[in-house]
Amino acid sequence: MHYLRPCSRVLSTRASSVLLRQRVAASVATIPRAAFSTSALTTAPISNLQTPQLGAFTLPEVRNEEMRDYAPHSVDRTKLKEALARMRSELERNGPFEVPVVINGKEIRTNDVQTQALPFEHRTKLASYHQADAATLKQAIDKALAVQPEWAAMPFNDRAAIFLKAADLLAGKYRYEVMAATMLGQGKNAWQAEIDAAAELCDFWRFNCHFAAQIYADQPIKNSTTTWNRLEYRPLEGFVVAYSPFNFTAIGGNLVSAPALMGNVVLWKPSPMAMYSNYLVFKILKEAGLPDGVIQFIPGDAAAIAKDAFEHRDFAGLHFTGSTGVFKQLWKQIGNNIDKYKSYPRIVGETGGKNMHFLHKSADARNAALQTIRGAFEYNGQKCSATSRVYVPENLWPEYSTVLKEEMSKLKQGPVDDFTNFTGAVINEQSYDKVTKYVNAVKNGEEPKTTIFAGGNASKEHGYNVEPTVILTENPHATTMTTELFGPVVTVYVYPAEQYEETLKLAEETTGYALTGALFAQDRSAIVVGSNALRNAAGNFYVNDKSTGAVVGQQAFGGGRASGTNDKAGSGLNLLRWVSPRTIKETFVSIPSVTYPSNIADFK
Repeated sequence: MHYLRPCSRVLSTRASSVLLRQRVAASVATIPRAAFSTSALTTAPISNLQTPQLGAFTLPEVRNEEMRDYAPHSVDRTKLKEALARMRSELERNGPFEVPVVINGKEIRTNDVQTQALPFEHRTKLASYHQADAATLKQAIDKALAVQPEWAAMPFNDRAAIFLKAADLLAGKYRYEVMAATMLGQGKNAWQAEIDAAAELCDFWRFNCHFAAQIYADQPIKNSTTTWNRLEYRPLEGFVVAYSPFNFTAIGGNLVSAPALMGNVVLWKPSPMAMYSNYLVFKILKEAGLPDGVIQFIPGDAAAIAKDAFEHRDFAGLHFTGSTGVFKQLWKQIGNNIDKYKSYPRIVGETGGKNMHFLHKSADARNAALQTIRGAFEYNGQKCSATSRVYVPENLWPEYSTVLKEEMSKLKQGPVDDFTNFTGAVINEQSYDKVTKYVNAVKNGEEPKTTIFAGGNASKEHGYNVEPTVILTENPHATTMTTELFGPVVTVYVYPAEQYEETLKLAEETTGYALTGALFAQDRSAIVVGSNALRNAAGNFYVNDKSTGAVVGQQAFGGGRASGTNDKAGSGLNLLRWVSPRTIKETFVSIPSVTYPSNIADFK
């Protein structure tokens, strides 16, 4: 026995050694003869065991999905235009696409039907969707919990194969259809749909498998003699609820897939403004082999779903992307129900931002201006990471402002069917009214020392069109410098070039958000100073690049403070939130007695 070795060192004579052996032998319990008999061992029949693991499987090499550029006369542009035309034709012939509630693979139609409109052509409805009621939600929860044990027991390589297949289906067979649904339903142009609904969602599905494999491979590095230590990454006890947003089809796919990959069952409440694209994503997962009940597709009222789901004893987690206000309200509801739950629920959320571009006097002014236009106005300013405030030193303002105005004058705005349009409409009338309220306040002189530098026009006659707008202010705490608008509006504050560090501190303290930020400088010392000063002001920090455009596997995404829990979507950090580890120690050799050598009496 290895634990006798220390005692043997203190024995100096053969007599004392013999005496010790006699005393130890006398204290050891007799091992039953039956323990050495094979008839005493019982083994479960092979047929009752789970699928055998007959190899340590290696996943296919992970890679970012190659992005198509949809250049004129390219095959991709032709196929995407055909998909758009086909979807338009079907709408004209048959009306909106129907989206049911789906529970355990069964489509359910309710009496509560709502519609999803094209934001740039709001008279046209893309989809009509059925909303789950309380009874339907209860059924979804019960059936999800019923399939959880079987799903959790499925070997990882089989679970991963589902999502890897889904990525390949999306990358090829369904690429243009999902992109067309995203373009029409959520108002994205071809490039924005490509980097979201095609490339990013493929990346989420593939890289999540890669990160999960790394997690499962992370095992104890030491084993004592006669023992074997292991770590299990169990799924959570219960069900996860996922609330997905309108602005990224890929986020919807990831919010449900990340917990599901780790063995959890998920209730998916998609955004009403992204209903059809999300339904197509769900159908792709089903075609890829996802078992019934692992993900329940439940369109419905957000408040009603939260009330019923969050009061259930087996509620285990919330995966959320949306507004800060809604996330805080959901967190409060969960907190108020804490005594009802079997376990402490995991709460993972990414919300809003008031994302900055900050220019040092050494910055490349032209690059910063071009990056600002992309960061602020791509997808009509409706990215969580969109640039919405800019700090420009006075020495760069003449060049920066000239480039800004010249390049903005070249931007085209209109329907997504016209590929030459850079911007389009905001998502709905509520968003339109919110954004134009703040822009009109500036136009009407209600914001002191604040003016419209470029843009400022809007119309909702046919679509919810807000012109890309730059506001110039002398007040660093102006309303549009501190309030998230979620539209194509960016506010610029020009600061004294020699007050770099003071203005960094000002920018760091201006809002409660901390999602993304970008620093522009050529002076390396200035980059170091700025990076340190803004360390906690952004979860994603860019140097000489725009505040948007995180790529899965390259820049894991998420922010802190009021911007969320910073659990970094597109990384192993996020997947770890959906498991509850169990430490296992297995001992191979039976102990001979209760006492230890230290319990033996001293020799006389």
